[in-house]
Amino acid sequence: MAIRTGNKLARTLVIWCLADLLLLLPCTARPISETSTIDGSRSKHLPLRGSMLRGPESVAFDGTGAGPYSGVSDGRVLKWNGFARGWSTYAYSPGYDAEACTVSRARPAELTESKCGRPLGLRFHHRSSNLYIADAYKGLMRVGPGGGEATVLAAEVDGVPLRFTNGVDVDQVTGDVFFTDSSMNYPRSQHERVTATGDSSGRLMKYDPKTGQVTMLQAGITYPNGLAISADRTHLVVALTGPCKLLRYWIKGPKAGTSEHLADLPGYPDNVRADGRGGFWVALHREKMELPFGPDSHLLAVRVGADGQVVQVMRGPKSVRPTEVVERESGKLYMGSVELPYVAVVREY
Repeated sequence: MAIRTGNKLARTLVIWCLADLLLLLPCTARPISETSTIDGSRSKHLPLRGSMLRGPESVAFDGTGAGPYSGVSDGRVLKWNGFARGWSTYAYSPGYDAEACTVSRARPAELTESKCGRPLGLRFHHRSSNLYIADAYKGLMRVGPGGGEATVLAAEVDGVPLRFTNGVDVDQVTGDVFFTDSSMNYPRSQHERVTATGDSSGRLMKYDPKTGQVTMLQAGITYPNGLAISADRTHLVVALTGPCKLLRYWIKGPKAGTSEHLADLPGYPDNVRADGRGGFWVALHREKMELPFGPDSHLLAVRVGADGQVVQVMRGPKSVRPTEVVERESGKLYMGSVELPYVAVVREY
């Protein structure tokens, strides 16, 4: 099809669509039946301090309900102390240096995160008050009660380095920690390549805090991202970002050690969190066939039941690209993002 040189809008749209098509190839569109919709545009913001600070990706609460806690682009884990005090530093990775890791226009996070760390997943073990951190570059880390410098628990598995540590969850009864390595070939700074190449070198692992041993549960997974343990603690639900799917991995029962397809999703999933009702909230970074024009609204997240069926959705402006949605007993939904300078709080009703 010929495009006139003067038609800048048409040319821009075609280029945008062709580039986006390459990203979308791994996914196949699937209609969903929406039972109820939450308006994610009606939210309150918990703003970060610092003009260049971004990316409170994962949101966690400790055993007392304090928080949220979130990891940000300069490598720290912050704690929210209310609007009067705002955020304070709770934890940081080994080798962190406040001056060298402070983000600026001359020194963006992309240049410092491999040294300073990039926390992508956070979960507390409530009984011990330990915070477990999946750091994209440092591996699996733990911070004791009260915070401070994190200890690296695992930087490699079976002799292979953790190249893109991503999601984490904790069995609150046993203390076992489950986490993902999204790719053995590409670091977080090249995450687009994981999707574009269909890379299937991702891994799912378990850390035993009693022995300090890490066990490989499954290898050869296509872009495993966030994960969550089920309410009955029999299985894990793992988000596969490139394929737009949920995987169920059985950790107990007759199917223990095996995995199966759980759900096809209408967008690219990031983190997964239990919703407290037997299902899960899945944050969607973007929809499968999203276009830059049309209504300024897209899917931010979906809530799926234990059977993988979508039972609720959240919609909001296209400028919001969520990475995690955490539901609290108060009816509030806390939404993290790898791009925005705040954690959003949305009421479900």
